[in-house]
Amino acid sequence: MEKVALGSYLRVSDEKECSLIAMVENFTIEENRDKPGEPKYIIEATPMGYLDVEGLFHRGNYSLTIPPTGVELAKREEIKKIYATGKEEARFCFAKLKQDEITSVPVDGNKFFNKHIAVVGSTGSGKSHTVAKIIQEASNVKSFEYDGLNNSHIVIFDIHSEYKTAFPKSNYINVESLFLPYWLMNGEELEEIFVETGDNNAYNQISLLRDVVTKNKQYHNDNNKNITFDTPVPFSIEEVVRCIINLTNETVDYNDVTKVTVDDDEINSLINDDDKYKHYFEKQMKFKKLANRSVSRGTYNDSDRKLDKMIFRMKGKINDNRLKFLSLGEKVNEFDIQFVKVLENIIGYNKEKKANISIIDISGVPFEVLNITVSLVSRLLFEYGYFFKKYYEERNELTDTEKEDYLPLMLVYEEAHKYVPKSSEAKYKSSRISIERIAKEGRKYGVTAMIVSQRPSEISETIFSQCSNFVAMRLTNPEDQNYIKKLLPDSLEALTASISTLQRGQAILTGEAIIMPSLVQIDPCIPAPSSSDIRYLEEWKKPWIDAQLPIITKKWNKN
Repeated sequence: MEKVALGSYLRVSDEKECSLIAMVENFTIEENRDKPGEPKYIIEATPMGYLDVEGLFHRGNYSLTIPPTGVELAKREEIKKIYATGKEEARFCFAKLKQDEITSVPVDGNKFFNKHIAVVGSTGSGKSHTVAKIIQEASNVKSFEYDGLNNSHIVIFDIHSEYKTAFPKSNYINVESLFLPYWLMNGEELEEIFVETGDNNAYNQISLLRDVVTKNKQYHNDNNKNITFDTPVPFSIEEVVRCIINLTNETVDYNDVTKVTVDDDEINSLINDDDKYKHYFEKQMKFKKLANRSVSRGTYNDSDRKLDKMIFRMKGKINDNRLKFLSLGEKVNEFDIQFVKVLENIIGYNKEKKANISIIDISGVPFEVLNITVSLVSRLLFEYGYFFKKYYEERNELTDTEKEDYLPLMLVYEEAHKYVPKSSEAKYKSSRISIERIAKEGRKYGVTAMIVSQRPSEISETIFSQCSNFVAMRLTNPEDQNYIKKLLPDSLEALTASISTLQRGQAILTGEAIIMPSLVQIDPCIPAPSSSDIRYLEEWKKPWIDAQLPIITKKWNKN
């Protein structure tokens, strides 16, 4: 006799030969007053849909004739038939039923990847294996037999350096091979890296930074006045710092503030700001001293030296070897070539090695620029998707036989709560704007997100509210449990109550892409990510080993 367990399916029949399919969510034993000594077994089940007279499954409620003609466990063939509903070409599998690990639980792959996905679970619940399994299957599926890679394009933000082992043929990018020139940053990102947001003088610093960067961008691009602070064109951060230093030291004629006073008389009068800034970019000037009564302070030359902290911060970033991947110490190079190189590196179109999966290992990225790094890559890929769609639509004005293929992207945000939290702090502004934009608009341009987190209650609600498919694994924190329960249908209340007791690799799979909510066991992931727990006791039982301190500290100092 088959056992009834949480997640099992019941078939409740009526005289019309239709059957209601219900999921078991609870069962109790009560005293049987009619037959003392014999316990009464009560099963609570939630209707998932019904089988019509032809055996086809339909999601939604069905009115049964009372009393029903029979209640029994649904047969395996019936359950398989239910999950076989839908188009064959859209079926995508990565899990099996928890109660029957022979029966695969497919999702509609188009609806699954076209809508944002949330994968949540505490440490040790099997979250990383689940993510890796989904991506492995996605990168291997093909519509027919052909050589080479399929057209999947997935970018993983790997914060714990654990996915490389799961994808040995991936485009692996660590902090040494990451290439994100600072001149691709937008306004929020530049402000976040160069201005201390908690400084009392931050507003003035931002205003000056915007002005000088804009002028330097115009200076390096034929003095094009249409260029703004956010325009992604090359500029020199070293020239910007030099200009700000000149502005803080600037002295002007007491009777004519438009006339700059230079100590060596190299420049007696500057006609306009463009002329002045051109000289300020090129060299550090020597200004006449304030002791001379005919000389007064320039606009940014105050006695409190309020901008010195900003200058010190900017110089520190430029000289920080950990930030080499931002090209802060390099000269401005030809923009188009650099931009193409950046996109090729991120999406996996390197000429030497093409790959479906790009792993951006951000474990080595300094924490103070982690949000900016995620923001910049996310924004570039969103905008790439936007412009690709425009190109796609223009090309597809041709005949149907000449139609171009599409190139959808998926971005996987591992430990997303670290860079898109609910917090409104300014340091998360750039990453929050970029990822929330993808969450709200990305799918229109073929850019979707997989949000992965062990603390879903700490993630921006704007992002989670846009997720249409959920893989909910074991959660032990009460706040996280309650948060996920609010996101899932009320009809699954009893099922979600078990979310704290799920075993490793088990999950509640629900959303638009699945025929009905299911309790599943994720299929094994081969090869697996390097996220396995260290066997403490087994390691401690071994003989004393060398701590490798000289080697470790050498690596440490390089970072």
